[in-house]
Amino acid sequence: MAKVLVTGSAGFIGGYVVEELLGRGHEVVGLDNFSKYGPVSHSYDDHPRYHFVEGDARDVDLVTKLLADCDHFIAGAAMIGGISYFHAYAYDLLATNERIMAASCDAAIAAHRDGKLKKVTYMSSSMVFESTTTWPSKEGDERNVPPPLSSYGFQKLAVEYYAKAAWDQYHLPYTIVRPFNCVGVGEGRALGEAEVLSGNVKLAMSHVVPDLVQKIVKGQDPLHILGSGDQVRHYTYGGDLARGIVVAMEHEAATNNDFNLSTAESTTVLALAEVIWRKIKGPDVPFQIISDDPFEYDVQKRVPDVTKAREVLGFEATTSLDTMLDEVIPWVTQAVHDGRL
Repeated sequence: MAKVLVTGSAGFIGGYVVEELLGRGHEVVGLDNFSKYGPVSHSYDDHPRYHFVEGDARDVDLVTKLLADCDHFIAGAAMIGGISYFHAYAYDLLATNERIMAASCDAAIAAHRDGKLKKVTYMSSSMVFESTTTWPSKEGDERNVPPPLSSYGFQKLAVEYYAKAAWDQYHLPYTIVRPFNCVGVGEGRALGEAEVLSGNVKLAMSHVVPDLVQKIVKGQDPLHILGSGDQVRHYTYGGDLARGIVVAMEHEAATNNDFNLSTAESTTVLALAEVIWRKIKGPDVPFQIISDDPFEYDVQKRVPDVTKAREVLGFEATTSLDTMLDEVIPWVTQAVHDGRL
């Protein structure tokens, strides 16, 4: 089994990744500064093979020290959130994530040269395909379509350039993974001064599922959605994504390779909103919506080609949207009642 450093370990996807690594017998060092949600606790905090360090992933000396005896590095730390988040913090997330990525690569280059680090697994995003006009997006398209217009998408594309440049110059092996629309428990209200209203409810600066659930739970009727609702997304369960990320970390054929990690199922935002509405309100309450002006970088379609992950890694995201929502809706409902959303 390997010893793995996970930066952003207290975050939304990071929590699922740590759980998956521990479940597969690995030893995990988690690094996080709690900048997104504040201090959070997880079921594995006291696990004998889990060691948590509170600190900043921009601290090169700290990351270098933590990587000294690690076999793998999952570089997951980043400012990240839903569409309202990356519009509210367009500059901060670009500047912060660039510093995190430079520090991560500097530390990993040293640990690969002087220690036993085998590979870095980089967390990219479906947003690298933001400007595409053809679907499904397959691996390699990110270098052939126009660059993303949002600072978030542009920075995630830069992550992939960091990975390849560190290989080209320092022969630091890499794997790039691109999660599509993660759905799961653990997203709270993001810390920060920016507040964005959607109708009479403040967005939690989270992804679309928790924001829709909290608006319905808080009684918003008609329901406000961003744009027409025709946006196409691939809602993928956090546990499935974590399995794909760890399989990509472990798999020999994943070295110096990149993978879309996603469900194969397309869903429009409007269809998602109605499913959530019915699950909370029941079949008899009329489903009514108001379309608010969309954000500037609200991508109309994000549709992945998942063939490569299936054929090379044997990975498929199989958890249904119904199953995800049956887990997430009670969690968000409780978070609303507790005042966390």
